[in-house]
Amino acid sequence: MLFTVSCKSQTVSLETAAQCMQENPPFPCPNFTYVKDINNSLNKYVGTWQGNLNGKNYEFKFIKKENVGKDIKDDRLIGRLRITDSNGNIIYNSFAEADDDKTHFFGTNFQPDLKAYIVYFHGPSIGCAEYGDVYLRIQPTTPDQMTIIMIPDNDTTIEGKCPINFQPTIPYEQLIHLVKQ
Repeated sequence: MLFTVSCKSQTVSLETAAQCMQENPPFPCPNFTYVKDINNSLNKYVGTWQGNLNGKNYEFKFIKKENVGKDIKDDRLIGRLRITDSNGNIIYNSFAEADDDKTHFFGTNFQPDLKAYIVYFHGPSIGCAEYGDVYLRIQPTTPDQMTIIMIPDNDTTIEGKCPINFQPTIPYEQLIHLVKQ
């Protein structure tokens, strides 16, 4: 007797995958191999966004990449960031980085409540624990405006590695208001 097992790839939406990540998902979650932007929910974030905070100008650029990853493929945003001071001097710039993997700024998915899209950012400051989630939020009534806030993964720094006057690339736990360009 011969048995065959058919393994079909299961594609789910970003929204379904985000809700499956809840402790108590509202529905049974399928096994999936591709998390696809079926509803084009990422499109509203794509483009260049500008704002300022504490005398610094922030310019974020997001592109949408499809079918990326290893074991589980997904559609995600890839970010680039340019920060200048009030005189136009560049403080940080990843716009010229051609390799999307080297921007250290990539989408993970929506929050389970679907109100914000989360991108992971790793800044250039070695030893300063400069990494964490950046929450992108666009209200339906103002599609050309976005707020972001960075929540660091932890606050542990390596003694002697982080300068006393360290300022994170993206300020921690402060809203930055952005306008689409």
